[in-house]
Amino acid sequence: MVKSLLGMVLLLVATVSQAERIRDLTSVQGVRQNSLIGYGLVVGLDGTGDQTTQTPFTTQTLNNMLSQLGITVPTGTNMQLKNVAAVMVTANFPAFGRQGQAIDVVVSSMGNAKSLRGGTLLMTPLKGVDNQVYALAQGNILVGGAGAAAGGSSVQVNQLNGGRITGGAMIERELPSQFGSGNTINLQLNNEDFTLAQQITDTINRARGYGSATALDARTVQIRVPGGNSSQVRMLADIQNLQVNVAVQDAKIIINSRTGSVVMNREVSLDSCAVAQGNLSVTVNQNLNVNQPDTPFGGGQTVVTPQTQIDLRQEGGSLQSVRASANLNSVVRALNALGATPMELMSVIQAMESAGCLRAKVEII
Repeated sequence: MVKSLLGMVLLLVATVSQAERIRDLTSVQGVRQNSLIGYGLVVGLDGTGDQTTQTPFTTQTLNNMLSQLGITVPTGTNMQLKNVAAVMVTANFPAFGRQGQAIDVVVSSMGNAKSLRGGTLLMTPLKGVDNQVYALAQGNILVGGAGAAAGGSSVQVNQLNGGRITGGAMIERELPSQFGSGNTINLQLNNEDFTLAQQITDTINRARGYGSATALDARTVQIRVPGGNSSQVRMLADIQNLQVNVAVQDAKIIINSRTGSVVMNREVSLDSCAVAQGNLSVTVNQNLNVNQPDTPFGGGQTVVTPQTQIDLRQEGGSLQSVRASANLNSVVRALNALGATPMELMSVIQAMESAGCLRAKVEII
């Protein structure tokens, strides 16, 4: 009796340890961020600003700003500015953002400024995709890099042409929201999965009553909710904290062809197969031979004749047996036994998939 009870407790602990909250697996449709962008000027730089002869838009922007402040720059004035830089300012408008709320902004140089350290961003309107101004940004820039130069030598740590202003923008216009106006809310899964969508639906129906949730497809679960913002907020708060036992994932291998990275999840398995992995090297040598005429008065000319030699070698091409592997550790040991580099391993994995001995989906990014 004690052993059976202990087994049930261990099984319950294992099940709970694999459960995840619905809030970690889904997001609420329509509740998202929106991108904002703006163009502005950074002043107060220590001689590290744009070279205005190469970035005329910096001077033009400064003239426009000064004219709005009542200062007229004489026509034909060649301003050699070193403490001003033209920048692009980006920010994310949060969901349910309200007027007067402060948001963070990222400032990036768009000219040839050497550094934005110590600069101050002047008032910059931030616009949305509809070309409407939703926030105003201004403040001192925090640059995470550092650098120094003297005598023709320089040293730099991290990036100096970009920085961040915490709470550097103030929301001036609110986005319209449809939250609370309907009787249904859609939960979008982070990854499309029919099994997980049905499990989330069953979990919500057990907690809220049958018919409360319906799986529309592999990514969307529709929930019936009462009208009104307060009621929907309370219901979502309860639903998002429900825990779901996540099913086994799809076996997948991700290959990054640019960096040579190979990443696989724990569900990858192998069938028995044989792999031949070798290096084929081709060497081409070219020598120039000088041919002269036999007699100095024979009327011939000295010519240069190229002589080419090609050598082909193939090493390490033995056929190796790869045993069937049911878990990730065994798969790693089997692939490491081939002695292939990450770049060679990409070709081996693709060949294994084509041969049908790799139980996984291969995705190249």
